[in-house]
Amino acid sequence: MACILLDVDGVLHVSGEPIPGAVEAVDELRAAAHSLRFVTNNSTRPRARLAQELREMGFTLDDAELQTTPRAAARELAGKRVLALVMAAIVPDLEELELVGHDADAVLIGGCDETLEPNQVFTYMNMARAFEEIQSGAAFYCLHKNKWWQTSRGPMLDSGAFVAGLEYATGVEAIVFGKPSPSYFAAALDALDAEPELTWIVTDDVETDVRGARLFGMRSALVRTGKFRPEAFEAAEFTPDVVVSSLGQFPALLEEDLAGGLGAP
Repeated sequence: MACILLDVDGVLHVSGEPIPGAVEAVDELRAAAHSLRFVTNNSTRPRARLAQELREMGFTLDDAELQTTPRAAARELAGKRVLALVMAAIVPDLEELELVGHDADAVLIGGCDETLEPNQVFTYMNMARAFEEIQSGAAFYCLHKNKWWQTSRGPMLDSGAFVAGLEYATGVEAIVFGKPSPSYFAAALDALDAEPELTWIVTDDVETDVRGARLFGMRSALVRTGKFRPEAFEAAEFTPDVVVSSLGQFPALLEEDLAGGLGAP
């Protein structure tokens, strides 16, 4: 039996459309009694809604199996005054925080979605407010630093660009709650009672997830779906243990590995 972290966007679906073979692959992994945890940097909808959307696509999972970044932020920043530039839908997942517009203990930057809401959240006025709070001593956090993500309309800019801008302007590096931070991976492995060297992550992100997995001691499978780009793969500092066409190919490969037939990368 293996422990497997499954990325969501780009591995299971793109813009709500399941990737062919992904639903069946998850069912195969469950039937083989592997331990699964669904890991996502999606910070635009609450966990309960994300889990329900996945079930509506045909995936079998409980809410508790889905690990999201807003919940990590809520645990870490509980009780603090926080200036949060996030999508409105995730505010219920941040109920432990005191959300404020000034005199903050911390600034928290969330992710973008495919609606027009990022135009309202990441305005010059709001970014300038965040800048002033950080300059005045507020701690700086972000739910993730993704540069972009793949949608049915093509690549879309994500909030990592705004995080980088604030880092440049303030000289303060943001603390990341999501992948590939060690704390995020540690929480996922704790939930599965797993050891890094016995755990796989299946992802479409060679720059972030594969690198983070390698540094954390996990094995990685890169899918050629979602945001996969051949040029990024060729230029990557860290290479995955295996590359598969999609998640649908992974269960058979995993069984081969457990039988001792998969060679070293």
